[in-house]
Amino acid sequence: MAVEGLGGPRLGAGEPRQAEARAALFAQAEQGVPVEQRTYGEGGYLRPSFVQPYRCRNVLIEGVTIVNSPMWEIHPTLSENVLVRGVTVRTHGPNNDGCNPESSRLVVIRDCTFDTGDDCIAIKSGRNADGRRVNVPSEHILVEGCTFREGHGGMTIGSEMSGGVREVFIRDCTMSSPDLDIALRFKTNSVRGGFVEGFHARNLEIGQVGGSVIDIDFNYEEGPGHGFNPVVGGIDVRDVTVSTANRALNLRGYADAPIRGVTLTDVDFGTIATPSVVQHVEDLVLRNVLANGEPLIIP
Repeated sequence: MAVEGLGGPRLGAGEPRQAEARAALFAQAEQGVPVEQRTYGEGGYLRPSFVQPYRCRNVLIEGVTIVNSPMWEIHPTLSENVLVRGVTVRTHGPNNDGCNPESSRLVVIRDCTFDTGDDCIAIKSGRNADGRRVNVPSEHILVEGCTFREGHGGMTIGSEMSGGVREVFIRDCTMSSPDLDIALRFKTNSVRGGFVEGFHARNLEIGQVGGSVIDIDFNYEEGPGHGFNPVVGGIDVRDVTVSTANRALNLRGYADAPIRGVTLTDVDFGTIATPSVVQHVEDLVLRNVLANGEPLIIP
């Protein structure tokens, strides 16, 4: 089954835009306006998530192809026992993430193909004040047997992760595209905050990556100085091969909130064009890690 999105994601010159309504919605969230009063309809032009199980249990999404939906394609929210299997997503507009479990637990994403205009998979748990108010982490998530092509990030956590993310596993997956910016991506800042406790990657075959293979960046969008420093650690990556990328590692924590605990074991980054960046990282462990045929050197 192929499912065409309700309206293409790309707007031509002079067509309605969502920027004004989006800014107003963000302001209402930060001001604590009750959710039932945040009403947007005609004239707002907000792009909705496409398939969104909300507060659901025992969800199966299987065997569908989604093409050009206007925003996040599959978005389980506050849900439990979710299986996404044999799904293909081909969407190349703004915010066209493939599958975004948010504040959900016991989620399996298996044997899917993602070719997207944003992150292929992004684990989320609420944004800023709203995320801290709801305060439900995403946890116990398994991704296996999937194919990642074009996208901002292949396997991503964030940036909306204010409720935290715990115990994510990805294994036996392939990734490759000159338009895949980052293979394993963690993005947050001191407005989002949140935590990552336990990320485990095994047996990944990565071909071409346009940017960094592994990117943990606390400077995403608003950056530091806003009072909600993220806590990220327990990152364990093993048995990964890469053909070519611009950079092996881009790890940027804060001086007052370093990234804590990144372990790489049996990782061959292949041909790398530029040196890694490692700033404010504690407990970085490299075991049999190669780049350009030599042990990876951290500047």
